[in-house]
Amino acid sequence: MTDLLWAHWKTRTLLAAVDLGVFTALAKEPLPAPALCRRVGLHPRPAADFLDALVALGLLRRSGDVYANTPEAAEYLDAGKPVSYLGDSFLARCAGMADDLVGVLRTGEAKGDARDGRDFYAGQYASSDSVRAFQRDMTALSIGSAHALAERFPWDRYRTLVDVGCAQGALPGWLLRHHPHLTAVGFDLPPAREGFEEYVEALGVADRLEFRPGDFFSDPLPSADVIVFGHILHNWGEEEKLRLLEKAYAALPPGGAVLVYETLIDDDRRSNAVGLILSLIMHAEVPGGFDYTGAQCREWLRRTGFRDIYVEHLDGPESMVVGVK
Repeated sequence: MTDLLWAHWKTRTLLAAVDLGVFTALAKEPLPAPALCRRVGLHPRPAADFLDALVALGLLRRSGDVYANTPEAAEYLDAGKPVSYLGDSFLARCAGMADDLVGVLRTGEAKGDARDGRDFYAGQYASSDSVRAFQRDMTALSIGSAHALAERFPWDRYRTLVDVGCAQGALPGWLLRHHPHLTAVGFDLPPAREGFEEYVEALGVADRLEFRPGDFFSDPLPSADVIVFGHILHNWGEEEKLRLLEKAYAALPPGGAVLVYETLIDDDRRSNAVGLILSLIMHAEVPGGFDYTGAQCREWLRRTGFRDIYVEHLDGPESMVVGVK
């Protein structure tokens, strides 16, 4: 109970450090507390408690009065690393998503203006700034699974993949960095192209990773040995989920695989609180959207013709479901 009571303050402390630029300031070298305070504009009176709270949270290391980033903070919280930076956009978005949760729970209606998932995406892709923010958010949500998938899935059996709803291209980009024999297509709405191409160029895999514009409901999915849905199915109702899996089945060759990764709810609906909370967020953000258990996804894959279906944990609250055509 105590951890739940203090969880909000832990998040706010992290957000404050990101807003102040603490991790970016420490990116080049460790700094003594007075120098770090001057660098980020931190008043000396609360500084020791604030910086040591970041140490206790596992975000900074301290030797005497000299502070340094932990490896995880250096990788994901340094704004000078645009390829891996999780950024304040995603953190702030997560912190603000629950603002109208009580209203959603009372009415059962999403808090925005979207009538369905398509309206939601139209809003996210309405301007260059909103597209880039949404793409960064999706990278932050997927980066842990991208690294885990590079190790957990038998990529040596396949040569091509399509990432449906690819955003910045983090998932296929990191997979191609780990597996030089792979080539890939990122499939998304046309406004995603610019951010995608910049990101995969920075990763050094642009020669093997192509952006292909399209609408995954209106257009056929590109063909490949593996088709990936990462944090896509939870935006839709069951009917739409099945339609997307049917389209994946049609686009795959015999022996090809569909790979779904999400914050899957545990089958007993007792332990993966993040999966259940993300499902609440879907109810709040996208009319009809919801997260689901591994057992539910297995059944959807079975109904759409897939075989040899299995569920495997990836990273943190994330898991994958795999089926073979």
